Amino acid sequence: MRRLDPRKLETFRVVAQARKISTAAKLLHLSQPAVTAQIRALEEECGRALLVRSSKGVTPNDWGLRLLDTAKQVHALLGEVEGAFQDEPGVGEEVVLGASMTTASYVAPPLVAGYRAVHGRVPFRLQVANTARVLEWVADGKVPLGIVEGRLRSPRVHLERYLEDELVAVAAASARDLLRISRAADLASAPLLLREPGSNTRAVVEEALAGVLGARSVRRSELLFGSNQSIKMAAVAGLGVAFVSRWSVQLEVAAGTLRILPLRDLRLTRSFSWATASPRLQGAAGRFQAWSRQHPPPRP
Repeated sequence: MRRLDPRKLETFRVVAQARKISTAAKLLHLSQPAVTAQIRALEEECGRALLVRSSKGVTPNDWGLRLLDTAKQVHALLGEVEGAFQDEPGVGEEVVLGASMTTASYVAPPLVAGYRAVHGRVPFRLQVANTARVLEWVADGKVPLGIVEGRLRSPRVHLERYLEDELVAVAAASARDLLRISRAADLASAPLLLREPGSNTRAVVEEALAGVLGARSVRRSELLFGSNQSIKMAAVAGLGVAFVSRWSVQLEVAAGTLRILPLRDLRLTRSFSWATASPRLQGAAGRFQAWSRQHPPPRP
């Protein structure tokens, strides 16, 4: 067998972990045909199939799982080599990070904890606002690095996809009528709990519901909430159906206070993205971003 191409090996690692070619293509900043071509070339080099393909995505077979272990080791080793050539972050050099509401609560904390576990007591300052305000901070130089949510465009800011997110419909485990909801059409008569005007989450939800139900069929909610925590607690109290990030309800679903409604005909996806003033970020924030790329938090 010929020596394996490390680039194809890294592509295989991302595909095998993402379980979908489309998701892997976004994470790798490549087209889907390019990712597919690399996987097929790698399988030819190995002389055997590595993935089982289905309508739901791809999963590694036995040979693929063996290769995935190796790919993870190579990925980690290259990350260590990259880190060895970066300036060692000083304990007194503060990392300033701007974060949107959801990322500040559920993505940034495990990243900060992991980074400090490796690099020592590096000081952090986390500034929290909605996505639009964080982008303004980055563009104006008030924070060097942001992590934000949603479908984004900003001519003044460089955006880099980082993690995939899904907005899921949740209801109280005790709300039997709401738990019967299984299609988007059922939401036309259900009480909806929405975020405040200007929220990226609300914009994504309203756009999706209007596309499926028609704008006139989307009920105007009488219950608006200004934070992830408040809308989750309103759902726990049985006030209605809330659309929230899957990242934000892991504890409530595990505890059995909330249930995710299996809407067969409605799936809302978005991304968490890095925001910087230029593609290459230097200093303490740049080192944190580089480390975070190599050590993303586990997906819920």
